[in-house]
Amino acid sequence: MPTQTAMLSENALCKVTRDTNEDARDHAHALIGTPEFDKSRDERKKVEMRFAHLKAHDHFERMRLRGLSGARDEFHLAAIVQT
Repeated sequence: MPTQTAMLSENALCKVTRDTNEDARDHAHALIGTPEFDKSRDERKKVEMRFAHLKAHDHFERMRLRGLSGARDEFHLAAIVQT
């Protein structure tokens, strides 16, 4: 069994790579607590709640139409069904 100093020297050679999106995560993390972040979080929460309701109650499991316009049309149809 290697000694603790030998294990430390082996671990010192290991490199921890930084993810390519880490800068964006750092930026987003810096925005936490600002009024803009709170507003954005509240709006995202509302949208997520609506999708959760559609998925749970109206069997809206996935988008079947392709592209952004197809997804928009399908979501509008689902919203019409819900109201």
